[in-house]
Amino acid sequence: GAETLWPRDALLFAVDNLNRVEGLLPYNLSLEVVMAIEAGLGDLPLMPFSSPSSPWSSDPFSFLQSVCHTVVVQGVSALLAFPQSQGEMMELDLVSSVLHIPVLSIVRHEFPRESQNPLHLQLSLENSLSSDADVTVSILAMNNWYNFSLLLCQEDWNITEFLLLTENNSKFHLGSIINITANLSSTKDLLSILQVQLEQVKNSTPTMVMFGCDMENIRQIFEISTQFGLSTPELHWVLGDSQNVEELRTEGLPLGLIAHGKTTQSVFEYYVQDAMELVARAVATATMIQPELALLPSTMNCMDVKTTNLTSGQYLSRFLANTTFRGLSGSIKVKGSTIISSENNFFIWNLQHDPMGKPMWTRLGSWQGGRIVMDSGIWPEQAQRHKTHYPHPHKLHLRVVTLIEHPFVFTREVDDEGLCPAGQLCLDPMTNDSSILDSLFNSLHSSNDTVPIQFKKCCYGYCIDLLEQLAEDMNFDFDLYIVGDGKYGAWKNGHWTGLVGDLLSGTANMAVTSFSINTARSQVIDFTSPFFSTSLGILVRTRDTAAPIGAFMWPLHWTMWLGIFVALHITAIFLTLYEWKSPFGMTPKGRNRNKVFSFSSALNVCYALLFGRTAAIKPPKCWTGRFLMNLWAIFCMFCLSTYTANLAAVMVGEKIYEELSGIHDPKLHHPSQGFRFGTVRESSAEDYVRQSFPEMHEYMRRYNVPATPDGVQYLKNDPEKLDAFIMDKALLDYEVSIDADCKLLTVGKPFAIEGTNNS
Repeated sequence: GAETLWPRDALLFAVDNLNRVEGLLPYNLSLEVVMAIEAGLGDLPLMPFSSPSSPWSSDPFSFLQSVCHTVVVQGVSALLAFPQSQGEMMELDLVSSVLHIPVLSIVRHEFPRESQNPLHLQLSLENSLSSDADVTVSILAMNNWYNFSLLLCQEDWNITEFLLLTENNSKFHLGSIINITANLSSTKDLLSILQVQLEQVKNSTPTMVMFGCDMENIRQIFEISTQFGLSTPELHWVLGDSQNVEELRTEGLPLGLIAHGKTTQSVFEYYVQDAMELVARAVATATMIQPELALLPSTMNCMDVKTTNLTSGQYLSRFLANTTFRGLSGSIKVKGSTIISSENNFFIWNLQHDPMGKPMWTRLGSWQGGRIVMDSGIWPEQAQRHKTHYPHPHKLHLRVVTLIEHPFVFTREVDDEGLCPAGQLCLDPMTNDSSILDSLFNSLHSSNDTVPIQFKKCCYGYCIDLLEQLAEDMNFDFDLYIVGDGKYGAWKNGHWTGLVGDLLSGTANMAVTSFSINTARSQVIDFTSPFFSTSLGILVRTRDTAAPIGAFMWPLHWTMWLGIFVALHITAIFLTLYEWKSPFGMTPKGRNRNKVFSFSSALNVCYALLFGRTAAIKPPKCWTGRFLMNLWAIFCMFCLSTYTANLAAVMVGEKIYEELSGIHDPKLHHPSQGFRFGTVRESSAEDYVRQSFPEMHEYMRRYNVPATPDGVQYLKNDPEKLDAFIMDKALLDYEVSIDADCKLLTVGKPFAIEGTNNS
């Protein structure tokens, strides 16, 4: 049997959540729950009072008195019950009718009811048939499949709501209703009925909608139809019941089959909270109009239930029937005064070929807020329309949005004829209005092109090359435009901006640029695998300084200078000693020498050789002194070469810059003395700083810039408007590489490694 519902924790959880919602109830009112635990009543949320052994089964009056004394007289506005059977539903009908109190029943399966008691509402945990019917009818209408037939796998399957919707639309025409319930057990019988029925309907009603069929039934039907040639490509198949995406298979199913299913699984706690919120909202609205009638219970004495013109329960039921809101389980509203409908969001899938030619379920769109939102132009009927508009009927035609970010995407002007000799033609309309873009691209593809030339650009770069290769491999055409607000996309003022906003609104089918993945974006759009990995970095500007008077000493270390001059004087001493000890030296005792080689003469020789200057010197005459002088000359040549090589760096002056170790540098976390740094607004870099370092983000917001080139220009201005600029390191490295003035430099350790993607 079905699993028993245990709602106690769900009730307490819902009360706690709803009491945290500001403005839900007026006049400082709060939401409270009364658990009905009484000896003769049991745990009211389980409501097991249909048991034959229960005393109220034979004595309804005692049962009503028990419920009244236990719950109603405590001033409750409504009862929340969880019946398990049709009998319990009938007893709750009695409670609501006699005690004049609204009852909301949360059930697993919707129970059929003969009475339309407005005081008793039921909320089913399963998809209501009306929701499936709405989605299926919208699918048929979107594809212009107004002539259809029905195929039923279960004879008692309720299709009343679906038939009612199609009958109310004069465009729809119902052909045949094929009931194969009795033929599913026999392949021969199934083949026989399908042969006759499909042959009759395929010409008059080329669309077949299936209800009440599980996946095994569906595969059996299509296997027989394919084997005996009963299903033609012109026959469109639609599954009318909600499907579980995990159970969908491709084997044995025809291409073009359309199915739909819930975007999320049913969560019991969500339905409980939505039911309680429905009561709270109704009470709040009723209180603002007639507080004395909304807040005072109609039943104060269980022994004397008076019938007045309008009780508080009847008054509240009017507001329950007219309250709608977006709940946790879906869009909550009351249909027909007795059914609480939780209109879930659905995904819509189509069985198509993947790029490798294999069958694959492809998401076409979603059902949101009572209408279908398309993911891309790949609907079956839309594909037929493309045949008359584009030269390649077998290709998809997508609209792609990009954002200018060097070196991934560049732009240049078009030629005089409005064409691009190199690169991809793209539009820069500076808007994200879908109707304006439709008009511009329709004009661009027509024979009479009236698109203003200032809107036309030539886009090129790494991402554009990737897009062109992707279009060739995946066999699709595309129109390319530049995002109107020039932003990547962030949640701002209740909506998404930039690239993300264009994707969510349906203005674009795909975005290709240096698009970084972050948590917020990945929750609302899909990303491909990263094609480029990068991190965040910090860009600063270098500054030239004038060299001081002692800068000529900088090419060599002070220990080198000390060693050179010590060696010079030692060499001079030995030259003097060798000369004076030699019988051939220039000394008074030497042979016929008119000059004397003194220590000063030796110093003169050593300094002249060291600095490479021509001077009047007395070279030594002895062979030992001359050999030592040549060794000194060789040593001086190496010293002079080293000095000259290092001198160039000193001549241009020293470059100074802001030394930052990375994102954790104290200058960023505790900025002082007017230190200014920023990033690009609504970029992944700003999102990273906002989530990881809120205080830093609050400080840098005033210095954030619209785009990367603006941040670079602020660094290079004289005087500069920024001291440091944070952005994707790949973009910063490119800016450094093209900086002709060599003023830019990336510093610190990279951080926040990310993936740059197209979506």
